[in-house]
Amino acid sequence: MIIELDGYFHQVLLTGKKCSKQQLKQKYLEAKNLTTDIKDLPALFCSLHKFEVLSNDEHIKVDYVIDTDTDRIYSPSY
Repeated sequence: MIIELDGYFHQVLLTGKKCSKQQLKQKYLEAKNLTTDIKDLPALFCSLHKFEVLSNDEHIKVDYVIDTDTDRIYSPSY
């Protein structure tokens, strides 16, 4: 599963074990609640949930986007 964390301070692609949108939301909220600086969110999310950072490639299709500015999670349309 590939997700994109998109926000004011970062735009990061992450890969990890496939999960539902609801499970992803729970993982995101858990990481967000544990971080004191939003800039640390990608690293914390990865360490908590066994995800890895991918190099940014605009040709990679992601399963979900997490907008960290609005806390919205959605599937992009291609």
